[in-house]
Amino acid sequence: MRIFTYLRRHRLFVIPFTLCLSGVLFLANGITLSFPAAADSQRPAATVTRSPLSVTEDVRKTILENGLTILTKEVHTAPVVSVQVWYKVGSRNEAPGVNGIAHQLEHMLFKGTTTRPIQFGRLFSALGSESNAFTSFDQTAYFGTVERNKLKALLELEADRMQNALINDEQLASEKRVVISELQGYENSPTYRLDRAVRRAAFPNSPYGLPVGGTKADVEKFTAEKVRDYYNRFYSPDNATLIVVGDFDTAPTLKAVKEVFGKVPDRVKGTGVGSRESGVGGQGGTRGPHDRREWGLGGQGGQGGQGGINSSSAPSARSNSKPIVLKEPGAAATLQVVYPLPDANHPDVPALDAMDYILTEGRSSRLYQALVESGLASAAGGGTANMMAGGWYELSATAAPGQQLDKIEAVQEQAIANLRNKGVTPEELNRAKAQLKATIILSNRDISSQATQLGYSQTTAGDYRYIDRYLAALDKVTVDDVKRVANTYLATEKRTVGKFEPTQIAGQPGGAGAGTGQTAESFNLGPPVDPAEVAKYLPSVDVAATPKARRLPEEITLDNGLQVLLLPDSSTPTVTLSGYIKAGTEFDPNQSGGLASMTADNLMNGTKNQNALQLAKALEDRGASLGFSANREGVEIGGYSLKTDLPVVIQTMADVVQNATFPDRELELSRQRALTQLKIDLDNPGRVAQRKFQQTIYPANHPFHTFPTKESLQSIDRQQVVEFYQTHYRPDQTILTLLGDFDPKAVRSLLTQQLAKWQGTGKPPTIAYPDVSLPAKVKQFNPIMPGKTQSITILGYRGIDRKDPRYYTSLVLNQILGGDTLSSRLGTEIRDRQGLTYGIYSAFQAGRHAGPFAIRMQTDPTDAQKAIASARKLMQQIQTQGVKAEEVEAAKRSLTSSYTVSLASPDALASTILMNAVFGLGEAELRDFPQKIQAVTLEKVNLAAKELLQPDKLAIVTAGPGSATAQGK
Repeated sequence: MRIFTYLRRHRLFVIPFTLCLSGVLFLANGITLSFPAAADSQRPAATVTRSPLSVTEDVRKTILENGLTILTKEVHTAPVVSVQVWYKVGSRNEAPGVNGIAHQLEHMLFKGTTTRPIQFGRLFSALGSESNAFTSFDQTAYFGTVERNKLKALLELEADRMQNALINDEQLASEKRVVISELQGYENSPTYRLDRAVRRAAFPNSPYGLPVGGTKADVEKFTAEKVRDYYNRFYSPDNATLIVVGDFDTAPTLKAVKEVFGKVPDRVKGTGVGSRESGVGGQGGTRGPHDRREWGLGGQGGQGGQGGINSSSAPSARSNSKPIVLKEPGAAATLQVVYPLPDANHPDVPALDAMDYILTEGRSSRLYQALVESGLASAAGGGTANMMAGGWYELSATAAPGQQLDKIEAVQEQAIANLRNKGVTPEELNRAKAQLKATIILSNRDISSQATQLGYSQTTAGDYRYIDRYLAALDKVTVDDVKRVANTYLATEKRTVGKFEPTQIAGQPGGAGAGTGQTAESFNLGPPVDPAEVAKYLPSVDVAATPKARRLPEEITLDNGLQVLLLPDSSTPTVTLSGYIKAGTEFDPNQSGGLASMTADNLMNGTKNQNALQLAKALEDRGASLGFSANREGVEIGGYSLKTDLPVVIQTMADVVQNATFPDRELELSRQRALTQLKIDLDNPGRVAQRKFQQTIYPANHPFHTFPTKESLQSIDRQQVVEFYQTHYRPDQTILTLLGDFDPKAVRSLLTQQLAKWQGTGKPPTIAYPDVSLPAKVKQFNPIMPGKTQSITILGYRGIDRKDPRYYTSLVLNQILGGDTLSSRLGTEIRDRQGLTYGIYSAFQAGRHAGPFAIRMQTDPTDAQKAIASARKLMQQIQTQGVKAEEVEAAKRSLTSSYTVSLASPDALASTILMNAVFGLGEAELRDFPQKIQAVTLEKVNLAAKELLQPDKLAIVTAGPGSATAQGK
């Protein structure tokens, strides 16, 4: 199951529609309270009272006659609008035998409607929309973000599929294969298998014990009739919430919404469709999972219920005196512990969240100190999940090399016993409150996140305003409250323990067969997507207003060569720091793979001025963050804070880049974590395929060839790390970008004060990049990985760099070939028509140096050869026949629209500014990129196709449970 981080820590279990998911941060994981509030009326609108930390101010609520709830919020920071439709239906509305039908239906809603019998992904791509969907326990949601003039078009598409979904046997058969591919991909992960087993044991009589995506056995039995019945029961306006957040005017937008959605019938009331109480097969309707007699959600009810929201106690968990133990092929030993919790509206939720943060959030947390700093675990974490009808608290830990899960479990349980018996300190509680508040604010910096928070609140908690009451309630949590909830919910007898004990040490995949790459497949490709067909079904869009001139960042360079780009933005009281140091893994010596990463990973382990815990507390006390991560061409710096805490982030960053000390003990713990991560990577088909692919297309003397090994990680000593740090961490090789609510003069002064003494010695280090030739013929490799169910295939070769004159043309070409899983030629043929893969996409990974061109896909191992052959045929088709002018124009519109939409995210905007500077493109590139895409012509694309697509010179790697080549022999 795909799991997204919720508030960076809390977890919401969701199944996304495609692999290429828009970046969405969920807020507060159901932090929902039933504090006194006026009950919602049926009036057309309501406005929330403003407060200093209000997340829902200026939200307007409207309810149409057909029952559709509409939430609108004007945010005029960027010329884009986010539209989301949330349905109150998820896996909790299922029962064994039909588990996964909500997720299957979510997939079907992209297959077209009776009025638009076309893959909706193509329509969304034509609009330049960042669109996707997910299914969770309590809801299914569809979301998209578009330029403001395309708002009505997006509304029309969502209204269409709310009432006219095309669900037939042929479409369902194809999409069931896609869903099974998705589910089997999750089976590749030992942590997924452990989580599924633990929740099944913890909640045997609750739908929350079922996997969100279902099982292969159930999916195979779905019929079009059954899926249509589910659609008719639950996809009705009275069971849905429409959220619109962004750059629009409320009055005309509400008028458009009423015109488009007002005519959608309430199926249950207006068409005689059966009640939702029965669900599918008479079990698992909307009320089914809440019916304690059926699902065993026993308890006397919570203390909530005010404001018209009833709160129930935690779902009853089976007493599990013995742990669930999975002994299967895998990488690292893993511990998972689950305790039942009450539902999202229970008054104990704020105290539970504070308790969780004290136990697991950050380096200063109790379990990090007890497990990770002690060397017992390479990772430890946790999080609350608060749903409509209960929830759970989960703790997890990954064993460090040579450590036993029994010891980790005992230490973890002792830490919880100490919490129950002795409580927490005021300092710990204040830190947790600061972290929670800052995270909520930081997670609401973009309109998509704001819309998601509103959707979750309204559908799960029954009130879009709950997060504001949560913030007020959090202030009132006391140390006594935290101790009380620990004793109430974390009793030893209430927990369910799961352990994953690998039976095979990862890191030694089975024999890798090498083939010629020739296949025996014989079939005809379907026709390319016809742009005229897309245009036929695409709603009309409003004439775009003349865009405002995009503000460009101010560039300053300190005397020591440090380059800084500043872009003030006071739309939220936050600041985003994005940075780059030319100290990436390209500088790793051949025998010391992992040196650059180990250096970056240890920067926060102590300086001449502060030890590791002091560095962590300085940030965590304020809910701020700062991190360093080594990639191929550089070290990424990422930081976030409230505007008042920016000085602390800058001071901490300045200290570690100048004064890191790399203590021996912390360095050794970091090595053990790196060794554990290596084992996990070598148990991941995607990572194994990427490693083999890259080492195939780049020769041994190329910087992109080197990867960490067990031997290289064990050989790196402190002196090497110190020398690497002193050589490569230099101000003249560093670029910083700051975006947010700050005074540029004050920031410049602070940077000068903190970093002026930072100096590099001698000339900056350089590295030679040898020329790389394409393979003379196709090379195929198949690392065999026992215990896996899906294969990951990567095929490609050395591509181009960012300054290649064909770069913008390559983007247009790639958009047509495989830039979008649903609308590209690869996606249309291999995913949509043949149903061979959950996700397929291609990319030219252009950096300072020529990165790979690669096509990546996930398939059943028996389908790998057919998918590879299809991909090669499509490449050959475009290379020899070219593409159509209409395809080029459609790709250009999609790329330029997507670019505008993406820059509405502070993270994406800061990253774009930074990388433009890294590539030496100048500040104007931020503004001029769309014009450069528009200048691409059909002739340029077809010439680039001949030059850049080489289907007979591929390296092909398929990693998974069996050899794709062997199966073809």
